[in-house]
Amino acid sequence: MDVSEIDDAAVAAAQWLADDPDPVTRAELQAVLESIAAGDDDAVADLADRMSGLLQFGTAGLRGRLGAGPHRMNRAVVIRAAAGLSSYVTAQLGRPGTIVVGYDARHGSTDFAHDTVAVAVAAGHRALLLPSPLPTPVLAYAVRALGADAGVMVTASHNPAWDNGYKVYLGASITPEAAGAQIVPPHDAAIAKLIEAVDAVAGVQRATSGWEILSPSIVDEYAAKVAALVPPPSGDVSQRRAGLKVVLTPIHGVGDATVRKALTAAGFADLTSVPEQAEPDPEFPTVAFPNPEEPGAIDLALKLATTIDADVVIANDPDTDRCAVATVIDGEWRMLHGDVVGSLLGERMAAALAGEPLATLANSIVSSQQLVAIARRHGLAHASTLTGFKWISRAPHLVYGYEEALGYCVAPDVVLDKDGVSTAVLIAEMVSELKADGRTLADAIDDLARHYGVYLSSQVSARFDDLAQIPELMSRLLGEPPSTLAGSPVTATDDMNDGFAGLPPTNGLHLAAESGARVIIRPSGTEPKVKAYLEVIEPVTGGDVRSARAAAGVAMTALSADVEKLLGV
Repeated sequence: MDVSEIDDAAVAAAQWLADDPDPVTRAELQAVLESIAAGDDDAVADLADRMSGLLQFGTAGLRGRLGAGPHRMNRAVVIRAAAGLSSYVTAQLGRPGTIVVGYDARHGSTDFAHDTVAVAVAAGHRALLLPSPLPTPVLAYAVRALGADAGVMVTASHNPAWDNGYKVYLGASITPEAAGAQIVPPHDAAIAKLIEAVDAVAGVQRATSGWEILSPSIVDEYAAKVAALVPPPSGDVSQRRAGLKVVLTPIHGVGDATVRKALTAAGFADLTSVPEQAEPDPEFPTVAFPNPEEPGAIDLALKLATTIDADVVIANDPDTDRCAVATVIDGEWRMLHGDVVGSLLGERMAAALAGEPLATLANSIVSSQQLVAIARRHGLAHASTLTGFKWISRAPHLVYGYEEALGYCVAPDVVLDKDGVSTAVLIAEMVSELKADGRTLADAIDDLARHYGVYLSSQVSARFDDLAQIPELMSRLLGEPPSTLAGSPVTATDDMNDGFAGLPPTNGLHLAAESGARVIIRPSGTEPKVKAYLEVIEPVTGGDVRSARAAAGVAMTALSADVEKLLGV
């Protein structure tokens, strides 16, 4: 930045500071300005980033680093967002409506939730606040169960400790085709326009009372609905569930009590939570990133499972909308890929609904193609969607949907979103049934391979500190795609910005090789990453699953190496 640009940024910062209602972030921004005055070049770059525009509201709502300034998550930004959403709900209904608000245990979440209900009440809405930090699926459930017109969940899901976010759901009165689902265009752009129209936080009215704090019974109701996804515990069913030994971890998030409540209601009694990770802690002290997919995130759970000889490990991300599963394979505890869990649950759901042609299984375009084969075998419909549950939830006649990033919707009539609690109950039920027959999840995975072949998925990702590098990389890949993948000629190259497989345009590159390998490369919607989704398919001959899996592993190793070079990893 030159001198004039620094001066302009400092003036804008002073104006923002004067309008900031939070003394903590005011002091933070004032300290940055003082550092600049003292000649600190790093502070200049810091200020430029903080003042680089209002944090953008999109289909994922808001998500960003906590701190002072318009390009950070803070009370001033949230109050503007709440004002925009409140105006949008009123405009859609022609009157004030009902907005339900939930929050997790991250830094700032409680304040952001209270600011949201204060703005909503002042705008004439009925505002309902969840009684404590709770999982995202409880908020999604409440939107539908309470007939709310909109919902807000303050969370950054599995992002690092320094982030927070703001997810928006719309009710049946506004999106009757997807009541209680996350927003999609054009709703996001319309809300964003109203947010941008807020001239100053000081001009946004905030009530000091008038919102309703929901009874904790909302959690009991939700847990009962989830437990009812499996038959009532009685007789032999009760005995086999009571005999299942489950290790749980919420990875310092808000899910432990709710997951336990649902599992206990279903009759699962032998539950052991990882003690170091059981209580909410916004610092996530035992992990580098609180995402079950990240290396090391569930190591403590696997260690505990080994110690107590558990039957299964179930790990949730901090807001409990994702669910990871680990089991013993070839004598070692291993976390299952999201596509494997997605196919196991898909097979279970499809077998129960076989022959119902309107029943639809859905997964995102970057998830495994195995779900297509499962739907076909059982005479069900299948839908491929863009990435994210905001799209999966809108598949017509949805009975089950998933995405490879550990998100599963197993009861769309209860929660029309990914739900790590209900997934935990169904996984526990599946493992208990297998155990009663002397079998394990590893055996169920082999069953899938015998029916459909080995579908092996993997992911390569590149994380960027400089966000400008992401569009540069995508532009290069789209302009100069590879001609081979793992030595096999590329037979299809699709710029997904032009639409792909009948789906709306999205920023991504689809590659298919003569070998059957598939790669989709796209920027992450929630993290500073470019992700590549890889899949190889290997037929099983003569029931020899082990040889087919070994061949798939060799193919995946070669494919991963090529993709790592493409991404510069």
